[in-house]
Amino acid sequence: MYAIIQTGGKQYKVAEGDIIRCDLLESEVGSDVTFDHVILANTGSDVQIGSPTLSGISVTGTVLRQAKDKKILVFRYKPKKRVRKLNGHRQRFAEVKITKISVA
Repeated sequence: MYAIIQTGGKQYKVAEGDIIRCDLLESEVGSDVTFDHVILANTGSDVQIGSPTLSGISVTGTVLRQAKDKKILVFRYKPKKRVRKLNGHRQRFAEVKITKISVA
């Protein structure tokens, strides 16, 4: 059994026991999170596709950690003009372990 959920503008294919890395969530570490935007659910013999989402199906997970990713350097320049700009960026993320896929 697996499902495709949407969170943070991205879509993830999840099954029970999977660990996903998604954008930062407004939840504490160790708390449960419910994803209601389920796009597709496969129960083995039956496939349900939402338009745009499915109602009555939710995915529950536990927040394992929240952290920052490695630094990415963004360097912009204009050749022959002595214009240079260096920026760094660290994306914040949350690791979530999928515990349950509820199909009503």
